[in-house]
Amino acid sequence: MLGSRRARRRCTTALAGLGLLFTGAALQLGSGTPAHAATPHRILFDNAHAETAGNADWIVSTSQPDPLGQDSSPSAETDWTGALSSWGVALQKTGNYSLKTLPSGSNLSYGGTSATDLSNFDTLVLPEPNTLFTSAEKTAIMNFVKNGGGLFMISDHTGADRNNDGYDAVEIFNDLMTNNSVDSTDPFGFSIDSLSISSDHPSAISDSTNPVLHGPFGTVTKSLIASGTTATLKPADNSGVKGLLYRTGYSGNTGAFFATSTFGSGRVAFWGDSSPIDDGTGQSGNTLYDGWNDTGATNAALALNATEWLAGAGGSSGGGGSTSCTAAQLLGNSGFESGSSTWSATSGVITDSTGEPARSGSYYAWLDGNGTAATDTLAQSVTIPSGCSARLSFYLHVDTAETSTSTAYDTLKVQVLNGSGTVLGTLATYSNLNAASGYTQRSFDLSGYAGQTVTLKFTGTEGSKYQTSFVVDDTALDVS
Repeated sequence: MLGSRRARRRCTTALAGLGLLFTGAALQLGSGTPAHAATPHRILFDNAHAETAGNADWIVSTSQPDPLGQDSSPSAETDWTGALSSWGVALQKTGNYSLKTLPSGSNLSYGGTSATDLSNFDTLVLPEPNTLFTSAEKTAIMNFVKNGGGLFMISDHTGADRNNDGYDAVEIFNDLMTNNSVDSTDPFGFSIDSLSISSDHPSAISDSTNPVLHGPFGTVTKSLIASGTTATLKPADNSGVKGLLYRTGYSGNTGAFFATSTFGSGRVAFWGDSSPIDDGTGQSGNTLYDGWNDTGATNAALALNATEWLAGAGGSSGGGGSTSCTAAQLLGNSGFESGSSTWSATSGVITDSTGEPARSGSYYAWLDGNGTAATDTLAQSVTIPSGCSARLSFYLHVDTAETSTSTAYDTLKVQVLNGSGTVLGTLATYSNLNAASGYTQRSFDLSGYAGQTVTLKFTGTEGSKYQTSFVVDDTALDVS
């Protein structure tokens, strides 16, 4: 069986590369979509602070607080109405997120009984607010972050006072950080610059390990300024602050267009312009700009990766309280260098064959690749400690002799099972349509399984005509 797999693999590399030419664009989107989480990340988008004043339309949907009231199963951004609908629909389609909007006329609160109270959410998105937060709201925001919540602050250029009340987003955010009852001593380690930068495509720093720049929704290279601003970083005040994208000609502590930080148990992200999140469509009468799909930038990946990172701050408990967890990598023999040790696998799946290259070391897991009807499996049981956020990652290479660009003949399912073998969730299904040269890292949030012993299982199922090889290496289950 394994000998047949090796022979067929050597003959099909060229075909796999040819297939990639036809399917590459679609594959990039598919491979960048995280799997369905057991407990969806809960995101609250603010619309209680004049986010639709003037030409602004910073909402995911006109149905508020629940966008599902407009369309319960959106497949295109036009199924929801708002200039942030692309963002909202992209999150909704993953199955990982529960989205709500704080409607106009409401107030931000933390620790109350309202359905939109921040204690019910993992992340708060503030998309260019245009009215000052009240003292009570600032206390709520700061305590929410301090106790494990994620805060996404999206500014605009100085002078962008859309409702003419004397305050723009720059002033409102700086007031939040310097005039609150929780910590006014530069809590996030940055201040927003009073600038109006007309245009630029800020570039990402080189950091291959950063989860915002290299996350489940893709790789970030550039963003967009279409009248925006930057931030000045002050790492002496908060060592967790980090600039990720910089205005052209700037680096270090000045000119940071996108930055992240931490506060207490929570996480913070700053973006210096609202144009990158604008998808160009919204309510009638608004003049909008499609920055989301700007071809010179990767704004969608940046917004979505950052949302994923922010929502993971508090593990499965969200912003409601802090957690205690010892950081660790839990999988045994994660790179397969000890052969079949720790793993349960179909005979021949864990191999050091030269028919496929290992990503690192000599051994890897090779499922299918026979060109005959067959099923291969690879599994390992692991206990995820309570109170931990958990992330499964692995590198996958798919090689196929199939020529179809539309039909999935051969599949690889990645699943989570309980001790009785019942499938608790299917993280992803890959197929011959995902064929590509080299390895691609896949990553999934397993925080919802904290406190359980689960089995992580890969199941490769191949048809009877052309081979598809699913090659896995360098796995990890990191908790923190």
